[in-house]
Amino acid sequence: MREMAKKLPIIAIVGRANVGKSSLFNAILERKEAIVAREAGTTRDSIIAKATYNEQNFWLVDTAGMKDAEDDFEFTIQEQITQAADSADIIWVMVEADVPITEEDRKVAKMALKSRKPVFLIINKIDKARGADLFAFDRLGIKPIFKVSASNNRGVEQLLDHLITVIPSVVELDDDDRLRIAILGRPNVGKSQLFNTLAKKQQAIVADRAGTTRDINRTIVRYQGREIELMDTAGIRRAGKIGVGIERFSVIRAISAIEQSDVCFMLMDVNELNVQLDQKIAGMIKEAGKGLVLVVSKWDSAEKDAYTRDALAPQIAHTYDFVPWAPLIFTSAISGQNVAKLFDLALDIDVQRHKRIATRDLNKWLKQAIDAHPPAGLKGRTPKLNYMVQEDDNPIPAFKIFGSQTKYVHWSYRRFLETRLRNVYEYTGTPIQLWFIEKHVAHKHGNSPTKPERQYNGVDRSGPKPKRFANRAVETAPGAAVPFDGKQRAAGGLVPKKPVKQPPEQSGRVY
Repeated sequence: MREMAKKLPIIAIVGRANVGKSSLFNAILERKEAIVAREAGTTRDSIIAKATYNEQNFWLVDTAGMKDAEDDFEFTIQEQITQAADSADIIWVMVEADVPITEEDRKVAKMALKSRKPVFLIINKIDKARGADLFAFDRLGIKPIFKVSASNNRGVEQLLDHLITVIPSVVELDDDDRLRIAILGRPNVGKSQLFNTLAKKQQAIVADRAGTTRDINRTIVRYQGREIELMDTAGIRRAGKIGVGIERFSVIRAISAIEQSDVCFMLMDVNELNVQLDQKIAGMIKEAGKGLVLVVSKWDSAEKDAYTRDALAPQIAHTYDFVPWAPLIFTSAISGQNVAKLFDLALDIDVQRHKRIATRDLNKWLKQAIDAHPPAGLKGRTPKLNYMVQEDDNPIPAFKIFGSQTKYVHWSYRRFLETRLRNVYEYTGTPIQLWFIEKHVAHKHGNSPTKPERQYNGVDRSGPKPKRFANRAVETAPGAAVPFDGKQRAAGGLVPKKPVKQPPEQSGRVY
């Protein structure tokens, strides 16, 4: 039976300007982030990041900064809430404790409640509200209510404690056999054209229906006996409107589509290949653990000869060296070149994602890898890897490697193992996870490090609750599993003074 498709919940923080949305966003992540845009002279605050609290992962969205006066296209408060309600699973409405309820606050609350999504009311800046009548906010009709001071981290932990009790009821799990494909990319890269062309290339159209969200168009087709749901994020940009802030808000739409999909087609315009936003979207797909195909669109419009494709492919591979396993394909939705091949790629990636390797074969492979290149360690420690198993119920190919001194395995050796594993078993088009676990702490049939609802690698979690933390590098306790993330350094940030950097290997195919 196929594994259930898991969807990380999306939490949207909404409200009028200057109520402290970004402060809460940064407080939960425990860091401040910024994205340097391709536009000249602009540095923009990140509006979305994956956060973790008590081993529960979720996407956190900050709607701040979307209504900039200098932008040609300004989002109104009503549009912010409508879009957040469409894409988010839980909505946090934020108000100021030291400011009486405004008309904008009432509009935000009304529209959030109309979404029929779980809604929290967050009263921020309570440190400045001495003598204020906080009970007046009950008139907004939102329950539950949380009183916080984001800048001082007061009340934030209580907010997150309640959040993780609500999250299981809003995360949808699908166990059908339908393959879901999301078409992603910047404005005007040809997403809608490809969507329409793909709908004509299948053997039969099963159904056409408007998306439940107004930014994702969907159609269900059948190809080689398999139902495929295509999702087009065509509403990322309104026709004729160009503005710096548009791409900011498109990220929440992209995340919503990514989390609902199994495989993602990341489109890039052949005339604009080296764009930072394209790389960001590809990174989001990788972080979400979804299948990925890099699609060069508008190939018909490029000035080319017989050698152009072979010249461009290495350049693109270098730009996307953080996903060397992703296949690259050059397409034209107008001429139909390689469009049908996209379906074949998606089906092949789905097979790769569900491939299972016998434990006996895995351990034979591990022994050969160790014989060819013994593990490299840190601080004079020599890790020893004993055996490995593959997880049975993980939608991402995930492998647990047991041994001793595993937290000292160097990051380059982890990359060596992943490359060697892909050379033998392919796993084209999908990320994989390698977990290194201390054998004396976790039994080989013990709990999975990727299943947060259970005990974590045998480490007792019954004590005091851990401090909230973002999805960032932290020192790993002895016996804890260390996830592999391509370029991640070893646990605790312990790296040699002169690590040997290996060039990325392009294992993805080119079409």
